[in-house]
Amino acid sequence: FINRESLKAKGFSDKVLEKIESELPKAFDISFAFNKFTLGEEFCKSTFGITESQLESLSFNFLEFIGFSSDEITKSNDVICGAMTIEGAPHLKEEHYPVFDCANKCGKYGKRFIPHEAHIRMMASAQPFISGAISKTINMPSESSVEDVKRAHILSWKLMLKGTAIYRDGSKLSQPLNSVADLDFRTIETESEGKIEEKSPALAVAERIVRQMGYRKKLPYRRKGYTQKAMIAGHKVYLRTGDYEDGSLGEIFIDMHKEGAAFRSLMNCFAISISLGLQHGVPLEEFVDAFVFTRFEPNGIVTGNKNISMSTSIIDYIFRELAISYLDRNDLSQVTPEDLRADAIQKDSEFQSDEELPEKPANESNVTLENPKAIMVEKPKTVAKANGNGSAIQVKQSDNALVGLAQVKVSAAEIARMKGYEGDPCNECGQMTLVRNGTCLKCLSCGSTSGCS
Repeated sequence: FINRESLKAKGFSDKVLEKIESELPKAFDISFAFNKFTLGEEFCKSTFGITESQLESLSFNFLEFIGFSSDEITKSNDVICGAMTIEGAPHLKEEHYPVFDCANKCGKYGKRFIPHEAHIRMMASAQPFISGAISKTINMPSESSVEDVKRAHILSWKLMLKGTAIYRDGSKLSQPLNSVADLDFRTIETESEGKIEEKSPALAVAERIVRQMGYRKKLPYRRKGYTQKAMIAGHKVYLRTGDYEDGSLGEIFIDMHKEGAAFRSLMNCFAISISLGLQHGVPLEEFVDAFVFTRFEPNGIVTGNKNISMSTSIIDYIFRELAISYLDRNDLSQVTPEDLRADAIQKDSEFQSDEELPEKPANESNVTLENPKAIMVEKPKTVAKANGNGSAIQVKQSDNALVGLAQVKVSAAEIARMKGYEGDPCNECGQMTLVRNGTCLKCLSCGSTSGCS
C-alpha cells in the first residue's frame, strides 16, 4: 500500500522519497521515517497544510493524516520493516523454531519464548562444571506473580545453583529490549474531560507514571511529630518533624542557635527541599543513604540525644536521628538500644540536659581520653550511679570536688567511634579507620573494603 507510486500520487517528489528510503534502514517502524526531520517542515506545511502544533505533537501520525488506514500502515510495515519474529517466515520449518527461541516473545506476532524454569535448568546443567555463580538472568514475563518468583528461587536452591538474578519483563519504565512493541504504535481511545482523544498505550502509561511522580501528598493541617534538641560540638540544633496520619515522615524543620543569618537560611531551605521531596514520594531511605556520613564542621560529640553520641556534621546527625526514629536503623546509632537497658554496663559518658551541664573545670586541659573524666560540681548533691547489676549506689559530691565519672580507660574502639569511625579494625592493615561505604565498610588508611567495590 505504501510505495513510490502511491506516495508520488499524494505529492511526494523523488528527492523526498530518497530521504525516506535512506531513513528506513534505521527505523523499526515505518511511521518513524515520516516526520518533519526527514521530510522537512517546509515540505509538510506547503504540500499537505500541516500546522506547527501537529508537527510538534507526539501523537500525530503523518501516514494517517495523508490518507492511509491503520490496517494499510500495519501491513506495509510488516513488509518493509519486518514482523520482528521468525514465526511464520517462509521456507522455515516449524520444528526448527526452538533453535531461535528467546527469553521473551518476539514482536507483536511472536508467541514462542523460553519459560523462566528452563533458564534455571539450563544454568543447573552447567553449574557442576563452574566454581562460582553463573552470570545469567532468569527472565520472567510481566504477568509473573510473587509466588512465581518464590518458586523460581526454591527451584534454584533445589538444583544447587550458587546465585540467581531475576528480571520481570516491564518492571522498569525503560529497558533495553521491549517485548510489547505491538502496543506502542497502535492507538486507543481514552476519555479525558468529556473529550475522546487518541493516544498510544505507551504514552498513556508514561503520562500516568509522570503524574504519579509529580503528585504531592500534602500533610494534614493538624499533624503529629516530635522535637529533638541536641548539641553538636557546642552548637544547639532543634529538629522538628511532621507526620502523616499513618506515622510516616512528611516534613522536617531545622533550627539552630547562635548561627549566622546566611547559615540559618541555608538550613531552612535545605529542610524545605527535603520536605518537598518526602511529600512527592521520595523514600526516606534514599535521603539517609545520600546524607549520612556527610563530613563538615561543626561536628564531633553529640549531647542531648540518647542514641547518637558522635556525628560527622549537622546533616549527618539529622539523618541519623530520622533513620533511627522512622526506619529503625539502629545500625546508625553509636548507642544501641541494648546499651540503654537497665542491666547494661555503664559507659564513661552520660547524657545530661543543658540545665544539668556543670561549669567548665579549671584543669580541663589535663583531662584526656587516657585519664578518668573529671568535672567540677558547684553544689553538694547526692546522685545515683548504676553499678552494672540493675541497682544503684548513692554517691555524695562535695563542693568544688573533682568526681571521676568513669574509672575505666577508654578502649581503642571507643576512641575510634568518638572520631566518627565504626570502631572495628581493618582486616588488611588493622587500623581503626573504617567508615561506612554503602552497605559495606571502607578503610581510610589503606583503601580496602569489606566486599563492595
